Amino acid sequence: MSAQHRHFARILEGMDASDGAGVRLKRYIARPGLEALDPFLLLDEFRTDRADDYIAGFPPHPHRGFETVTYMIHGRMRHRDSTGMEGLLTPGSVQWMTAGRGIIHSEMPEMESGLMWGYQLWVNLPASLKMSAPRYQDIGPERIPEMTDGAARVRVIAGAHGGTRGAAETLTEVAYLDVELAAEGRFTRAELHGHASFLLVLDGELQDVVGTRARRGQLAVITGEGPLAVEADGEGARFLYLAGAPLKEPIAWRGPFVMNTATELRQAFDDYQNGRFTAPAPGNQD
Repeated sequence: MSAQHRHFARILEGMDASDGAGVRLKRYIARPGLEALDPFLLLDEFRTDRADDYIAGFPPHPHRGFETVTYMIHGRMRHRDSTGMEGLLTPGSVQWMTAGRGIIHSEMPEMESGLMWGYQLWVNLPASLKMSAPRYQDIGPERIPEMTDGAARVRVIAGAHGGTRGAAETLTEVAYLDVELAAEGRFTRAELHGHASFLLVLDGELQDVVGTRARRGQLAVITGEGPLAVEADGEGARFLYLAGAPLKEPIAWRGPFVMNTATELRQAFDDYQNGRFTAPAPGNQD
């Protein structure tokens, strides 16, 4: 191995979990073995063609202090929230929600059968922005730029790659790429020193410079210096690549609230329980 190349430090399988009203998930971050990867707090995959696994969705629930990022591969998901916003996530679309000082929202599937496949990522906010105003970025698939990098087709959701900037405006410095590699193709990427990074294999199999392999459904935590170089097997591969600048701040996290101190966390629960988060309007209940 070249000392100047980043490589896979750990390979993890998704852990079975459930959330919302019983939606069945695979959890990759926020589980034993990978509690967090600063600034990333949680990563879930929902992928099933069994309607019973997802149809109850995620009824109204609160958040404060971080951002949720939902990326749909297949299926449709409608969101509604306490600010009066409403939107529909379709295949290839992204919702980048800044919970900020507090929001109540719901995410409900709009189909009763067929494949529902997507990912939800939680990105921490720095202390200075935890009480910022809530906002949504609903980004349709046509707004996500695509570029070709050698054997790779790259959708740039956030950050930049090869001079192409992503569609999402982020408050925490992160990159989010959806990469498809041709058979035996190579993808390379450099990051700033100290940035945390990982990839999640959606299809196929990848190999790093030391020969460590990651296959469909596995998350690879990346370590080392210099560029990352991965190669696809003979069938090609698709993966999500994420990187971010660590905040290096204390975390006080319980359920849907992520703050910096226990006092702030208690205040979040008090504000929610005493109606200081605006409840969804009656017509927005699912």
